[in-house]
Amino acid sequence: MSGVNLGRRNVLKAALVVGGVAGLGAGGLARLKADPRGPGEFRFRGDAMGTRYNVAFLAPLAETGLREAARSAVDDAIASVDRRMSTFRQDSELSALNRHGERGALALSQETFEVLDTAQRVSRASAGAFDVTAGPLVNAWGFGPKQDRRIPARDELAALRQRVGFGLLELDPRARTVRKAHGGMYVDLSGIAKGYGVDRAAAALEALGIRDYVVELGGEVRARGRNVAGEAWRVGIEEPQDGPRRPRRIVGLPDMALATSGDYRIYFDRAGRRYCHEIDPASGEPVHHTLTSVTVAAAGCANADAMATALMVLGPREGFELAQRSGLAAYFIERTAAGTLLDRQTSAFGRLSPAPPA
Repeated sequence: MSGVNLGRRNVLKAALVVGGVAGLGAGGLARLKADPRGPGEFRFRGDAMGTRYNVAFLAPLAETGLREAARSAVDDAIASVDRRMSTFRQDSELSALNRHGERGALALSQETFEVLDTAQRVSRASAGAFDVTAGPLVNAWGFGPKQDRRIPARDELAALRQRVGFGLLELDPRARTVRKAHGGMYVDLSGIAKGYGVDRAAAALEALGIRDYVVELGGEVRARGRNVAGEAWRVGIEEPQDGPRRPRRIVGLPDMALATSGDYRIYFDRAGRRYCHEIDPASGEPVHHTLTSVTVAAAGCANADAMATALMVLGPREGFELAQRSGLAAYFIERTAAGTLLDRQTSAFGRLSPAPPA
């Protein structure tokens, strides 16, 4: 699983390009309707979790104060997730959990417990392909906070794997506590927390009465309702390549979240082999297969974020079989031996509304 923390990983993760949102000016109002009583599109952007977010929503143009209220609510929602779940912050709730020994349960906030609970459900569904306890392995390869890229020795990885396993975390939903079976365990939520940040930002907008919106944070997206043209918000799935980002496919996103995981943004090369940040908890090593990108659409962005990582770890065959069998809306991009790209989608993804012509 991926383990670069919230401060550095997210801006580089296989991102989504959001049509009509990414690349907007730093706020301001798009006056797409002349009548101030009619709906117009408010847009703003900001910095969070080491990356950027973009928001667009519909409201009567006369309600100019709503944009600032929405910006403040989104900023607060995402900052709250970062304060609790960042591995860069020594004062975060996650850092406290990682310092906590195996003796005694640790009480958690509702937000952090909710993320861990979602993570455990995805771990069970994927037979451990997604595992937030893989932090020691991620750090050993240099994809953690220290960013010191290296190839660990096999005996080192074998020792670290003794501390890895989602079954070594015990959650108590009644007491809202977590217990670690091993004092040396290190939990890394970077494969799910950004998606959760999108969910919290969406909830903040809805609390203000906003019903037509799209939120994008470092490539993870959640949309509801329609844009000012009365169409589903248009979201582009990124071409899996180094260099400038451009969409490979555009879909209309109907009241769903979308998240992508890939091997082409965070990696290092040694002796002609690429070592990416997606770590397989079973082997302790970066994934090494032909799958280069997976996009998952789901009701919640935290779940989509974690499932995209799980499918990326499982690879082009096992991952696709799990997604199809589970009814997941997933879109796979595989790199062939000839260097070309092969696209596959599950039946559920094929039912997503296609985007209208650009």
